[in-house]
Amino acid sequence: MRKKNFILMGLSLILLSADAYAMHIMEGYLPKEWCLIWGLISLPFIILGIRKIAKDSDSNEKKVLLALAGGFIFVLSAMKIPSVVGSCSHPTGTGLGAILFGPLQTSVLGLIVLIFQALLLAHGGLTTLGANTFSMAIAGPFVAFAIYHLLKKQNRSLAVFCAATIGDLFTYVVTATQLAVVYHEGIGFAAALGKFLSIFAVTQIPIAIVEGLLTVVIVNLMLRYKGEGVLNNERL
Repeated sequence: MRKKNFILMGLSLILLSADAYAMHIMEGYLPKEWCLIWGLISLPFIILGIRKIAKDSDSNEKKVLLALAGGFIFVLSAMKIPSVVGSCSHPTGTGLGAILFGPLQTSVLGLIVLIFQALLLAHGGLTTLGANTFSMAIAGPFVAFAIYHLLKKQNRSLAVFCAATIGDLFTYVVTATQLAVVYHEGIGFAAALGKFLSIFAVTQIPIAIVEGLLTVVIVNLMLRYKGEGVLNNERL
C-alpha cells in the first residue's frame, strides 16, 4: 500500500510538471484601481491569518508542519501551464493547508508563496499580488475548508479529494471573474466570464483532479505516521 502511495505521488508530480514561464495574473495585466481593490479586500484575511498563526503555533512541531504546508503550496503552484494570455493554469496546493490548519493561516502561506514566486521566479507580480492572493490564497482555501468539514464524517478520503479538487477549481473561477471584470468590453461580462472559464477548464480540470488525488495520498501518509493529532488544528 505504501509503495502505491509513493508511485501515485511520483506520477502526480510528472503530470503536473510544465515549463514555468507563464504566470498567474502577471505584472501590469490589471488596471491600478483593481490592483488596489483586490489588495484591500485581501488585507483583512491576511491580518487575521497572521494573528491565528501567532496564537496557534505554540510548538515546534506545528511550526514545522506549517512550513511544510507552505512548501507544498510553493512547489505545486510553481508548476504552470500556459492558458489565457497574461495568466496560466496550475495546481494551487492550498487545499492541504486549509485541511490541516484552516483557511486564515493558509491565506498567509499563500501570500508568502506568491511574493517569493513574483520576486524569484517572475510568476505573477507585485501589482497583481492582491488579486492573486484573493483567488489562490483566500477564496480557494475557504471553499476547500468548507467542503472538507461538510464531508469528512461520511468519508475522510473523499472529503480531502473533493476539498482539494474543488478548492483548486474555485480559485480559477475567481481568477476568470477577475479577468472578465476588466476585459469584457464589446462582449459583456457574462460572455467574457464564459470565455475565460471555458479556456481555463481545458487544462485546469485534469490538474485539479490530480491535485485532489495527491492531497489524499499526503494526508493519508501523515495520518499513518503522525496519527489523528495531525488534523487537530483544522479550524477556522
